[in-house]
Amino acid sequence: MATAQPAAPLTLPVLADGVELVGEFKNSGYREPPQLVCLPNRQLVRLPPLLFLVAKALHEHRDLARTADIETALDRVADAVSQEAGARLTGEQIVYLADRKLAPLGVTTYSDGTAPPVVRTDPFLGLRFRIAVFPESVTWFVAGLFAWLFRPLVLVPALAAVAAAETWVLTTRSMSLALQHTILAPVSILLIMALGVASCAFHEVGHASACRYGGVRPGVMGCGIYLVWPAFYTDITESYRLGRAGRLRADLAGVYFNGLFVVGLTLVYLQTGFEPLLVAVLYVNLEILQQLLPTLRFDGYYIMSDLVGVPDLFKYIGPILRRALLLRRADNRLDDLKRWPQIFVTMWVLVIVPVMLFQLGLISTQVPRLVRMDWQRIQGLATDAAHGAGALQLIASGLQIVLLVLPLLGLVLIAYRTLRGAVRMAAKWVNGPSAEPVPEG
Repeated sequence: MATAQPAAPLTLPVLADGVELVGEFKNSGYREPPQLVCLPNRQLVRLPPLLFLVAKALHEHRDLARTADIETALDRVADAVSQEAGARLTGEQIVYLADRKLAPLGVTTYSDGTAPPVVRTDPFLGLRFRIAVFPESVTWFVAGLFAWLFRPLVLVPALAAVAAAETWVLTTRSMSLALQHTILAPVSILLIMALGVASCAFHEVGHASACRYGGVRPGVMGCGIYLVWPAFYTDITESYRLGRAGRLRADLAGVYFNGLFVVGLTLVYLQTGFEPLLVAVLYVNLEILQQLLPTLRFDGYYIMSDLVGVPDLFKYIGPILRRALLLRRADNRLDDLKRWPQIFVTMWVLVIVPVMLFQLGLISTQVPRLVRMDWQRIQGLATDAAHGAGALQLIASGLQIVLLVLPLLGLVLIAYRTLRGAVRMAAKWVNGPSAEPVPEG
């Protein structure tokens, strides 16, 4: 006959190792401002005020975890929470909130002393396969070299220089002639690609520098895969400690540094007259336009998010479409938002969903042409190799083929992840609000 397993001994839950209580999410779009907690992996968790008070009280009374009378310790924690929350809680309720709410998010240990799981977010259309290249110490040092560019006495003339350089290059120089000369020279193509990569890296330095200027510490810098495209990233999660202005400065800093890169290219062109530099300016401008798109998780998306004070806009697509298309009552996630953010997010969803569908449709119509171009380039590369083409020409042609193939792979992946996300939202449409991790920027 099987015997019942003995119940695990009751312990006082404590904050998990490395967890930090940050405090209120400033300038949020929520009716009840959420509180932020930083996990050991620098991921932020957004908590309702009551759960934050429980975590805070457990931390303040952590010395009681070594006492023998755990029930009395829990009652003292409950009394502390009750005084601040204005509602009576018991020790059993503290255990319930810790085991069912805080520990699954990685904030506290369980009441039996078990360590919480390692929590990682899986944001819709997020960056994947991240590899940290520079540690926080290097990022902090590099950010310090450029943080002075955000001082008002420097920022204003710098922006004027960016506007002047863009106007001069795009209105007084012939881009078509520069493109013709560049396409015929494989070395020029490789140079432009290298300058484009350098501009992307400088873009990330801008985000890190804005964080340091704002008084928060940027995280690691590295690279990853966004959909199918290689991409650089900087961990600026700490910017959530700042107010709205500080977060927007961190969001816009990358584009600002791209503009400074354009100024540098223009100055070099004035000294050398080397026309591929004009094409590099055009390339950087395309990067800027891409970053400002609000449809995917580029800078434009985070600008919209921080402007309205709502960290994850994508999670509202399902509730808003159900309300707009199915005429169903708004769920709690929408009710939790203030009036203006709710209107803003609704307009964003109603505009962005048709735009995304149009973009997918437009790309889909170009698939036959892209496949044909890929095949022609591959045949041309094989022919060039057979006739003794130079190494630089082969490398340039190979990179062009890769750039043509990636959109096809991206289309397949976007369609797959969109379908998977729609299935998940359909399965969870009855779920109410819950404490969820804040996605990184």
